[in-house]
Amino acid sequence: MAKYNIWFFISLIIALIVALPIFTVFISFFNETSNYFAVLKNTFLFDYIFNSLTILFFVVLITFFLGVFSAYFVSFYEFPLSNFLSWALILAFAVPGYIYAFSIIAFFENYGTAFSILTYMFGENNYNSIIPKPDGIYGAILAISFSLFPYVYVLTRASFHYQSSNYIEVGKNLGLSEKETFFKIILPSARPAIFAGLALVSMECISDFGTVSFFSINTLTTGIYNSWLTFDDLNTANQISFILLLFILFFFSIEIYSRNEARYHQPSRGFKPIKKIKLNGKKTILPLITCLILFFLSFLFPVSQMVYWTVKFPKYFQDISIINININTLLLVFLASVSIVIISLFLNYGSRISKSKILNYLTNFSVSGYAIPGVILALAFITFFSNLSDFFSEYLNLKSTKSIFIGSILGLILAYFIRFFSLSFNGIKSSYEKINNSIDESAYLLGYSKIRTFSKIHIPYLKTNIILIMLLISLEVIKELPITLILRPFNFETFATQAYIYASQDLIEAAALPSLFLIFWSTILILLSSKYILSKKN
Repeated sequence: MAKYNIWFFISLIIALIVALPIFTVFISFFNETSNYFAVLKNTFLFDYIFNSLTILFFVVLITFFLGVFSAYFVSFYEFPLSNFLSWALILAFAVPGYIYAFSIIAFFENYGTAFSILTYMFGENNYNSIIPKPDGIYGAILAISFSLFPYVYVLTRASFHYQSSNYIEVGKNLGLSEKETFFKIILPSARPAIFAGLALVSMECISDFGTVSFFSINTLTTGIYNSWLTFDDLNTANQISFILLLFILFFFSIEIYSRNEARYHQPSRGFKPIKKIKLNGKKTILPLITCLILFFLSFLFPVSQMVYWTVKFPKYFQDISIINININTLLLVFLASVSIVIISLFLNYGSRISKSKILNYLTNFSVSGYAIPGVILALAFITFFSNLSDFFSEYLNLKSTKSIFIGSILGLILAYFIRFFSLSFNGIKSSYEKINNSIDESAYLLGYSKIRTFSKIHIPYLKTNIILIMLLISLEVIKELPITLILRPFNFETFATQAYIYASQDLIEAAALPSLFLIFWSTILILLSSKYILSKKN
């Protein structure tokens, strides 16, 4: 019984730590605020909400069309490059929205890349008057949409792949055309997966900081950041965080519901896998051109722009400590991915052997940490440890403990843990549920202790999934901006923070090099994990 209590209480502490930001934001909502919040309510708060919801609406609309139709083409049709494009389209995950924003500005600005191309092709002229300027809210919508559509693409493709061809044959027997079959049979059956993808897009979109900040758009996330840094009003920042968190939890609830409804497998009995329709001649033009354009716009365009600036301005190789930035970034990636996976394994096993409903409810609540935007999490982190430090100083006569968690590697890793715990916990849990409890009981009968059962039976079974989860966490950590920007130690830069700092100083050319390295490492991680993500068995 003692062992069960140890597992339970340690698991309970871990779950409470992960749930900490939500409690902090909700409690801080009732704190007193300065006059700035009263002024904000009567002036810009409505604009913050309106701009956030406007960007959200159009991003959801665009990602729906991009993700669903590209998934449909590569799932149901065989055409030139279809196999290549099926995994190439997910490379857009390697380009965060804020780096895509740099590319848009660099390409379309006055005397930018577009101007240089037109001048080279047609001679000198005043091309700036005819080059479009997709900046402001339009640029943010495009940047966020092209960086987030893979959420819809991957989930929809998985759903399409496991739709039985029996459904398609029923449509043909009813005399439905391909278009009618798509809208009346294929699309409705994939609805839960599409909703889950769009809910994830919504959470990421409304919590975006880097993109909207670069385009100088007033949204809830930039309002939080400005309230805290510009006006030094932590309570007002928490008030805005509370409003944003309500939106996020709404979309998070939709995602959970959609995920519970979604089915990515079919019973083997009576199931016929989809047979792709081979296209020839003119019929290949639409899917091929559509997917190629999408691949170019979502990945090749920002990459080529970053390469162009890097080659054009080689002096930044000397100005940027690229080796130190590589070391800093990879250090955070290693520490975060290893610690998060180890603790997730520990908590999953603790839940498995304790069989406590209370612990299950708590862990299900704690995984909502992934839904908390980075800027809110960083703010809640600072609020909590500032209050804790004040308490220790006043009542226990201890020196300030803020520096241990704020502006330190330890604090960054802890914040990453809270942010990405859900990704690790749920990924391991889904595989853990496939290990029958009778296997554990058989091991105990053979004299295995719980620790030995865990290390000799569970770990080998979960090994492949653990590697995948570590790759996905590494990808998220490399791209994470607001948490790293706010909580990093002094003079400690990563690819994301260095690129953002240069771009915010109007040095987009200098931002190209760290952006290119960020895309490079992200692409490697995606390529390593894509075989598993797009596997027909997963």
